[in-house]
Amino acid sequence: MDDLKHGTRNKRGDWAPHKPVEYAPLFVFPMRAKAILKWVPHYFFPWNVIFAASAVAYWAWVIPSTETMQTLSIGWAAWLYAVNAVCVLLFYGAFEMHLYALKRQANRFKYNGKFPAENKSKAFWFERQNVDNILRTFLSGVTVWTAIEVGMLWAYANGYAPWLTFTDSPWTLAIVALVVPIIHEFHFFCVHRLIHTRLLYRWVHSVHHNSVNPSPWSSLSMHPVEHLLYFGTAFYHLILPSNPIIMLYQLHYAGFGAIPGHVGFDKVEIGEEKTIDSHAYAHYLHHKYFEVNYGDALVPLDKWFGTWHDGSAEGDAQMQARYRKRKEKLAARKKDGEAREAAE
Repeated sequence: MDDLKHGTRNKRGDWAPHKPVEYAPLFVFPMRAKAILKWVPHYFFPWNVIFAASAVAYWAWVIPSTETMQTLSIGWAAWLYAVNAVCVLLFYGAFEMHLYALKRQANRFKYNGKFPAENKSKAFWFERQNVDNILRTFLSGVTVWTAIEVGMLWAYANGYAPWLTFTDSPWTLAIVALVVPIIHEFHFFCVHRLIHTRLLYRWVHSVHHNSVNPSPWSSLSMHPVEHLLYFGTAFYHLILPSNPIIMLYQLHYAGFGAIPGHVGFDKVEIGEEKTIDSHAYAHYLHHKYFEVNYGDALVPLDKWFGTWHDGSAEGDAQMQARYRKRKEKLAARKKDGEAREAAE
């Protein structure tokens, strides 16, 4: 497939799409009914349906009985960790194998022309990005994910979380299920801005940003504190009228849903002429520039707070203008401080 029909490649081999990143039309005013109707299938397919289906499958075949979950036990917690770990290995590993190990589509649609395995760096354990990312994923990521999952299921089983049934409250649960991605977006943006503050960035979030050229295993390569904050998206269901299956969907949206944003490719080829959009460009730009796109492109939070970059030349100019303003403010503060010191 010719990726240059959809984008451009520079001298370094980096690919960028022709079209700038756009926000979902659901939050564009005045609302455009035609654009929304055209966009709706993309809201569900393929990613959200996959994560929702995995939650249903977990509830049907993996999650213990309510009676078992009423008592915290290493047995069923270890079982859930094992299942989560195997599912992450299979899901993440499939993307890694297809795109990075076998390189079945070479660097077609790849934002950064280089592959992470090509370079060693002391920023990573054993100086290898993949080794570092994989270890952090299983040692901390899946562990924190499972701990929150166990805690939430225990809360449901003991009546500490509002548990509605699909028979009694179908419309309420349908609405809650529909807004799971919006809850994730809001939570992710708030947490992301928090961990970009100077102290938390240095000691916590910098671990994730070591992967400047992200790949599938970068998705959950984080500091344990960031894992706790990130998977804390499930805690909204302690307040919302919800259901354990929807709570699992929320967790899976965070856990498995981290892949599309870090896959490193704009499109994943699944045939000679068929591709799946990753919608990863907005988050790739965050890894590239650090101080833009704290959220994804579902809710225009970055636009409202002035940190949006759509990948265009205009977006780059706006980012540079923000940097200049900040430098000018810092220089002015420094000058004022020096003047006060001289006056004293």
